[in-house]
Amino acid sequence: MADRSAPPAAGRFGTFAGVFTPNVLTILGIILFLRTGWVVGQAGLIGALAIIVLANAISFLTGLSLSSIATSMNVKAGGNYFLISRSLGLEIGGAIGIPLYLSQAISVAFYIIGFVEAMAAVPFMGGLDPQLLATGVALLFVVVAYVGADFALKIQFGILAILVAAIVSFFAGGWGDISAPATAGAYTDGVTFWVVFAVFFPAVTGIEVGISLSGDLKEPSKSIPRGTILSIGVTFVVYVLAAIWFATHFTATELVENTGAMADISAVPILILAGVAASTLSSALGSVLAAPRTLQAVAGDRVVPRWMASQMGSPTEPRAAVLITGLVAVGVIWAGDLDVVAPVITMFFLNTYGMVNLVAAIEKAVGNPSFRPTFAVRAFVPALGALGCYGAMFLINAPATVAAIVVTYGIYFALRRRETVDTWGDVRSGVWTSLARFALLKLERRDAGGARNWRPNLMVFTGQPHNREHLVALADWLSLGRGVVTFSQLITGGVEDRGRPALREKAQDRIRDYIREHRMAAFAEAQIVSDFRAGAVAVAQAHGIGRLESNTVVLGWSRTADGRALQMRLLRDFADLAKSTLFLHVDAERGFGQRREVHVWWGGRGGNGDLMLLLAHLAVRHRDWDGAALRVLRMVGRPEAADGVRADTEALLEAVRVEAEVEVVVRTDPDRPFTDVLAEHSRSADLTVLGMPRPDDDGYGEGLNALVAAAGTTLLVHNGHPEEAALESE
Repeated sequence: MADRSAPPAAGRFGTFAGVFTPNVLTILGIILFLRTGWVVGQAGLIGALAIIVLANAISFLTGLSLSSIATSMNVKAGGNYFLISRSLGLEIGGAIGIPLYLSQAISVAFYIIGFVEAMAAVPFMGGLDPQLLATGVALLFVVVAYVGADFALKIQFGILAILVAAIVSFFAGGWGDISAPATAGAYTDGVTFWVVFAVFFPAVTGIEVGISLSGDLKEPSKSIPRGTILSIGVTFVVYVLAAIWFATHFTATELVENTGAMADISAVPILILAGVAASTLSSALGSVLAAPRTLQAVAGDRVVPRWMASQMGSPTEPRAAVLITGLVAVGVIWAGDLDVVAPVITMFFLNTYGMVNLVAAIEKAVGNPSFRPTFAVRAFVPALGALGCYGAMFLINAPATVAAIVVTYGIYFALRRRETVDTWGDVRSGVWTSLARFALLKLERRDAGGARNWRPNLMVFTGQPHNREHLVALADWLSLGRGVVTFSQLITGGVEDRGRPALREKAQDRIRDYIREHRMAAFAEAQIVSDFRAGAVAVAQAHGIGRLESNTVVLGWSRTADGRALQMRLLRDFADLAKSTLFLHVDAERGFGQRREVHVWWGGRGGNGDLMLLLAHLAVRHRDWDGAALRVLRMVGRPEAADGVRADTEALLEAVRVEAEVEVVVRTDPDRPFTDVLAEHSRSADLTVLGMPRPDDDGYGEGLNALVAAAGTTLLVHNGHPEEAALESE
C-alpha cells in the first residue's frame, strides 16, 4: 500500500525543545511530588530503589528500541503510530494508533482534573466549581495548541523553570535533619511490592510525548534517540535522589500517611505547590500537543476519516485534530467518575511501548537489508523490553490489560476483515502449508516491492555446488541467510533421452545433500534443457511462485572467449527480463584473500551503483568478513573536484546508513587505461565490485575480462531493476 503519511510539517524543533523537555515535564509529574514519598514509605528505601530501577529499565529498553527504529527510517508525523504502521502494516498500526490517540486525548482531561484537585487547597480557588475550572483550563490549552506548537513549547520552558525550582527547593531543605534511611517498608493492608510498583510505573511512561512530535523535528532520527535516552537518564537520577532524600528525613509511617511530605522539608514550601501545578499542567500540555498529531497521522492513512487530518489553513498545525481532542477532553471532564477508565488508558500506553519493542525485535530478526539503524541494539534488548511492558501490564491491572487487548484486537480485525481458512491432514504439515500459502497469496495480492523490502533472491547456476564453492560462498554472503537462494544445475539434452530424467533426480538429490551437509538455507533445482543459453533464460524467468521469484542471477565468469561471448548474450537476455546479473571471477592464486577489504568502484546513484554498494554492504556484514573494511572508490578527472566528490559521497553513505571509507582517485591523464588505474588501487583488495552496462555486442566480454585480470577477484554487477534494488534512506 502506498505510504500516505500525514502532510509533513516543516522541521522546527531540536532535541531539547522537541523531545527532551516534553519528556522530562511528563515524567517528572504528579507522582514525583505526591507519590514518591508514599512509595518509599510502603516499600522502604531498598524496595523503592528496586521499583525505580525496574520501571526505568523497562522505559530504557523501550527507548533503545525506539531509537533503533527511528534511526533506520525517515520518521514523519505520527510518532509511535508511524513507526509501528510502517513496520507491521496499517492494520496493526491502526489497532495501536486509535487507542493510543484516545489515551492521549483522555489524558489531557486526567491531568487537568489532577491540577484542579491540587489547586483546591489554594484559598481563592477553593470556591470555584471544579468542572467549570477544568473545562476552562482545557479550552485554554486547546487555544494554545490551535495557535501552534511553537507557542506551546515556549510555555513549556516556563513550566520547566518552575518545576526545576520546586525540585531544587525540595533538595535545598532539611539539611539539618538528615537521619539514617528508612530501609524497611511499612506495607499497609492489601499493599504489596507489585501494588506499589503499579502506582509508580506510570511515572516513567512519558517518553510518548517527545516521539509524538516527530513530524515537527528538524532531525528526528537524531533528536529522538538523544532526547529520549537523555530524558530517561536525567529523570531516573531525580527519582533515585528523591527516594533517598525522603528516606533520610521521614519514617516509613510518616511517608505513608503524609502525601505532603515534600512540602514539609522544602526550603520554600510554596514552590512545591507550584511544582504540583506545573507538573500536571505540563503533562496536560504535552498530551494536547501529542494527541492531535497522532490523530492526524492515523487520518492521513485513511484509517479514520481523512477530514480529521485537516490543518484548516495552518501550514503546520493539525487544527481539526486539535478541536476533536478538545471535545474529547471536555467530554471526559464532564463524564464523572474516571476510575474505571484510567487503568485501561495506562494499558493502551504500555501496549504501544510493548509493540514498539516487538517491532524492533522483528526488524532485527527478519533482517531486511534496508534495516540499517545508526543506533543498533542487540536482538535481546527489544525482546526484554516487550516482556517487561506486557509483564507490567498484567502486574498493574490484569482486568484492564484484558480489556485493552480486546479493544486492540477488535480494531485490528475490523480493519483487516480476513477470512478463516480450514486446513486438513497432518497438523504439522497443514500448519506450514497454510502459512506458506497465506504468505504467498498476501505477497501476490499486494505490491511488496520497493527499496525497503528488496532482498536478493538468487538463482545461482552452480551445477553441482561442490564444483563451484566460490559461488556458493558468495550466495551465502549476499543472502545473509535471509534472502532466497537456489542452486541450479542445467543438464543439456532432451527429456525423451534415455537416462536424462533419472540423471536430473540424482543431480537434484546431490545438491540437496550438499545443502544439508553444509547446513545452508537454500533450495536445490536441476533441469533438463536443450542448450545452456535457452535453458538458463527459461529457468531464471520461470523459477519461483507468484512474486517470490528470483530477481538476481549469479554465474561464474568464463575463462574462454566463446564462454564470455555467450555470457554477454545471457546478460542482454536477463536485462530484458529485468533480472540483475552477477558474474564472479575468482583469482586462482589468492581466492578471496584474507577477507579484510572490499572495494566498490562507484559511479554514483542510479544504474548499477546502488546494487553494487548494497551487495558489498551485505557481504561485509557476514561473519566470514567480520571486521572487513568497505571502501568506495570514485574517479574524477580534476584534482579540485576531489574534495567535493568525497564530501558528497560521505554524506550519501551516512544518509543510507552504510559504513564505508571513501577514496577519490584522480585520473589526470585521460589516455591512461582504466585497467592500470584499477590494478594500482584494487589489486590488493580481497573483492572488487564493478558495474556492467547492458552490452551491445558479444565482444564487450573481452573488455570486462581485461578488467577482472587487472583487479583479481571481482564481482561484476548489472542492476536489472534499479528502482527496486536501490539504497533505501527512509
